[in-house]
Amino acid sequence: MNYAVIKKFDIANGPGVRVSLFVSGCRHFCKNCFNSEAWDFGYGKPFTDEVIDDLVKSILPDYISGFSVLGGEPFEPENQDDVLKVVKAIKEKTNKNIWIYTGFLYDEQLLKGTVGDIETVKKILKYTDVLVDGKFVEELKSPDLLFRGSSNQRIIDVQKSLTNNEVLWLEGKWERKMGSGNIYE
Repeated sequence: MNYAVIKKFDIANGPGVRVSLFVSGCRHFCKNCFNSEAWDFGYGKPFTDEVIDDLVKSILPDYISGFSVLGGEPFEPENQDDVLKVVKAIKEKTNKNIWIYTGFLYDEQLLKGTVGDIETVKKILKYTDVLVDGKFVEELKSPDLLFRGSSNQRIIDVQKSLTNNEVLWLEGKWERKMGSGNIYE
């Protein structure tokens, strides 16, 4: 797997200050994707064990709330093994929350085994706290949405969803309110 960029101080892709990994490779080709250069699986730099070690060190400080994985597409079959390695290492060595962004649908594609290796997907989800699923749809884009680009995308509490065998949104309101600093109102 290659990765496009690592952001060590990201406040756009989940709550708090986060470390974010943008993987390379995506076949969704969403219209007006903000990261279209990462569609190419060969874009960026090779993902190595040294990169994982650096990510873990970057996430350890108390001011870092968690880790986000975006793309490209983390659940492309070519990316699944390395995404599993990194989320496993992050969860086991830092216990910080992990958000993953995917164009695939949690219940209709990922859990049904239509994307890559179902066992690897299930293992990735085991380490994932929140999944933002669904393709970016330009016509549904709104600047009022928090942590997602278009209103069709869901912010799923993965662990509760797995336990209850149904799709459960992460609690909180995911729209910005003018004049409000609190995203959880």
